[in-house]
Amino acid sequence: MRPCGPPSPRWGEKGDRGVGFAERVVAAGRSWIGTPYRHQASLKGVGCDCLGLVRGVWREIYGVEPELPPAYQPDWAERSGEDRLRHAALRYFGAELPAAQMRPGDLLLFCWRPDLPAKHAGILSSQDRFIHAFEQAAVIESALVPSWRRRIAGVFRFPEKV
Repeated sequence: MRPCGPPSPRWGEKGDRGVGFAERVVAAGRSWIGTPYRHQASLKGVGCDCLGLVRGVWREIYGVEPELPPAYQPDWAERSGEDRLRHAALRYFGAELPAAQMRPGDLLLFCWRPDLPAKHAGILSSQDRFIHAFEQAAVIESALVPSWRRRIAGVFRFPEKV
């Protein structure tokens, strides 16, 4: 497992996908803002958790989900010790990227402690902001402050084609 650590993105470098595609991903994510937090849900305006947000954005971009996740408890990462989010991201998003290459529209995985698997997900929306489903609140766009940056455990790019 890759430890959590502070990324050092270099903005302004040319990416490997069109800006229009990344803007579509960010716009899809922002369209979920205000959706209430609901564990295991993935329905815009009704409820979602962080995985449900990513699943919903995936559906908006590609039409269908590649798989449905099995039922999971709020403490699944601590109990299983498996890095399920990272494994799923590798299957459907492709290779993990160095944090220095993250761009708006990328999937971010977060871990709470270096010895635990990734447990939270969000979508980078700008150089210093990300969209995520915040427990006991709703889908929000938050500042990517140092306390969030040091918890980034993985960066993945939405593929242009699936």
